[in-house]
Amino acid sequence: MNYSIAIYGGPYSDQASLSALHFARALLKREHRIQRVFFYHDGVYNSSALVTPPQDEINVPTQWQTLASEHGIELVVCIAAAVRRGLLDEKEAKRYSKSSYNLAEGYTLSGLGQLIDASINCDKLITFGA
Repeated sequence: MNYSIAIYGGPYSDQASLSALHFARALLKREHRIQRVFFYHDGVYNSSALVTPPQDEINVPTQWQTLASEHGIELVVCIAAAVRRGLLDEKEAKRYSKSSYNLAEGYTLSGLGQLIDASINCDKLITFGA
């Protein structure tokens, strides 16, 4: 079965992202496919290259990067939600005349159309967070 996942919660503000990560791993273990993970609202904080949790905590954003790299999963970040929260890729940093960018490798900024596309082209869209 082909899944897509939407994450609305930040990596450390609630359980949404970590629960979604565990769910994704369980799906892959059962040989399902995950087409896309879409980060929206505070979920966009999962894409920050600057997240640095204490050494005894799970680095949730890095875990998403690793999972995506190993299984060919798209990590898409809502561009409007990201820019509003100060998360920029190189292109957006230039567009807004910012001196730096902080979108982590493996994540892509895009619009809500990617979430709609995911819901149309997968068997199930599962949402985590409010």
